[in-house]
Amino acid sequence: MTVWALGINHTTAPLDLRGRFAFALDQLQPTLLSLRDAMSHRSASASQAPEATLLSTCNRTEIYLSSATPDVDMTLDWMARTGGVSPSLLRSHSYSLHGDGAARHAFRVASGLDSMVLGEPQILGQMKSAVRAAEEAGALGTTLHQLFQRSFAVAKEVRTSTEIGSHSISMAAAAVRLASQLFEDLARTKVLFIGAGEMIELAATHFAAKKPAHIAIANRTLERGEKLATHFGAEALKLADLPARLHEFDIIISCTASSLPIIGLGAVERALKARRHHPIFMVDLAVPRDIEPEVQALEDVYLYTVDDLATAVQTAQANRQAAVAQAEAIIDTGVQGFMSWMNQRGTVPLIQQLHSQADAWRAQELARARKMLARGDSVDEVLEALSRGITQKMLHGTMAELHTGDALQRERTAQTVSKLFLRKER
Repeated sequence: MTVWALGINHTTAPLDLRGRFAFALDQLQPTLLSLRDAMSHRSASASQAPEATLLSTCNRTEIYLSSATPDVDMTLDWMARTGGVSPSLLRSHSYSLHGDGAARHAFRVASGLDSMVLGEPQILGQMKSAVRAAEEAGALGTTLHQLFQRSFAVAKEVRTSTEIGSHSISMAAAAVRLASQLFEDLARTKVLFIGAGEMIELAATHFAAKKPAHIAIANRTLERGEKLATHFGAEALKLADLPARLHEFDIIISCTASSLPIIGLGAVERALKARRHHPIFMVDLAVPRDIEPEVQALEDVYLYTVDDLATAVQTAQANRQAAVAQAEAIIDTGVQGFMSWMNQRGTVPLIQQLHSQADAWRAQELARARKMLARGDSVDEVLEALSRGITQKMLHGTMAELHTGDALQRERTAQTVSKLFLRKER
């Protein structure tokens, strides 16, 4: 078995291309089943669908697979069709990794070393959700289970043994900091959050700490929006109410799983007119976008996407590099352990066959010994026959090999036999 990964992320693909390959959590299972079905029909044995896990976040979409042989081209073609782009376009923005390279990448992603925000903790939870989805879809086998369990363990060690986490600034914290640069006093602002997921909850937590004058949460499912609004003492809105209420808010943070923009250019233009061109600070954390890109060109609108926030989360370079070096050393050890496990797996069938054969020989000789005892042979005779019979069975194949083949082959066999049977007891 081998492992490989294919993906795009914030360093290789622009935001709009990443948006084509963004999958909500409830889409992971059917998407994985589609991939495995396509690959099993491509393989010689239709029943041998590869193990697969799909990780999809704002910053990346990655497919991790394990099978007897990698088929990166087929996986890329399937991914391109799924996203509605040409394979050549996707290939120019994607990366593929194999063996220890794929393992190292998974460990770095889990540890927050490959994130837009160094050391950010959200990715670990997203990876765990992706693994659960793969398990529920029946796509997670022994190899990928080991890969991800080891990646989680490495991530935990990195977080507890290094200062990676202390040098990270979350997207939410960065948004608060940028908003503070536009508005002198956030306590006098009105903030609207669109969505009710983990990222919005995190952003709301950061902004709520600044005690804004009013907080509202708009969500497609009103019940879920009301639940989050209650937590922050906020107002719950329906998405349908947004066009009429948009002008009331100074700060708008959006992160939904919608495949189409929630806020259009026209709605923002009308809001600005009603506000008499008082500025609006907007953050679009969604992939694909929740806010139409054309809004960026409007005067009095300060719109940031997840990619725009990248420069706002940089921290002291020297401290970061020291923490990264420590984390990479931990990851190196983790990769070595995983690859050692992978290599040992190749001998497992042989070990199982040896145990099975030895048990069969033992059973045969025990049956023979019981017959000898039943007919009245002495215990010493039975024990002698039992030990001789097992020894002969164990050595029969070895002796036959030592007498066959040419001189060079016999010499190699003799060296192997010496290592196996003539080692001195320590």
